[in-house]
Formats: sequence, C-alpha cells, structure tokens
Amino acid sequence: MTIYFYKVWQPYGCFSNFSLHSIQMQNTLWPTVEHYYQAQKFVGSPNEETIPIIHQASTPEEAAALGRCSSRQVRSDWELVKTKIMREAVLNKFLTHHDIREILLSTGDTLLVEDSPRDYFWGCGANKTGQNHLGQILMSVREEIRILSMKAVAK
Repeated sequence: MTIYFYKVWQPYGCFSNFSLHSIQMQNTLWPTVEHYYQAQKFVGSPNEETIPIIHQASTPEEAAALGRCSSRQVRSDWELVKTKIMREAVLNKFLTHHDIREILLSTGDTLLVEDSPRDYFWGCGANKTGQNHLGQILMSVREEIRILSMKAVAK
C-alpha cells in the first residue's frame, strides 16, 4: 500500500510542508516548514534581506512564491544542502507536534509519496516517476522517531 499526500486539507495533509505547524529553528519560530525552507535559500547570499520577508509571509504559499522568485540569487551551495535542510525541518516539525507525530507513526512501514503533479524532485510528478525526496524524508523521520521512542521506553 502507498499513502499519497499533497494538499493540507486532504488526508495526511499534515505531511505537507504547507501544513500550519510551526517549528523553532536557530532560535526563530517559523510559521511552517515551507517558510523556513524557502528562507534558507538566501542564507549568505546577495539576497539575504529576503529572509525576514519570507519569515513574515502571511501564508506558506506566499513564502514559497517569494523563495521561488527567479530574480533573486540563492546561496551558492543550495543544491548541496537543500535536502539536509528539509530533513532537519521535517524532523523538528514531527518532534514538536505530538498529534501529527502519532499520525506519521500510524503509517507503519507504508510507502509515503508526495503526490505533487509538478514537482519531480520532492514529489512524484504527474506521471509518478519523480524522485519523491519529501516522502523519503518522512519515512526516514518516521524511523528515527520510532528508534527515539524505543530508547525512551527502555530507560
């Protein structure tokens, strides 16, 4: 079985980076994973002034649009660090919010797939041939939380 997720209002919408679950990263409270992720594109870049603008975006959709604006230059190492940054943020989200952590754990060993019709890196794309990096991160986070839970019970 496979669990497909995409929109926040659909089943398993809490797996989306657009879900309204705040995260604390580097002493800053971010409204969503999407806000944090998009802002990280500009750390140390010539367009670093974009970070607080993204932080203050009223919706994750607005944060995404600001981060994807092609007129801004992203940090030079972005392609090397983006997956690590996403994983750290997603792990933080599920460690912070008990309710969605339980939903993630309830999926057992089921394959998780971001059903984005346009994103072939984070999702599966329209023809389901995408790399599904967000789904892979969620499954990795699920396993890490399981291990952490077992260690806590053993103490």
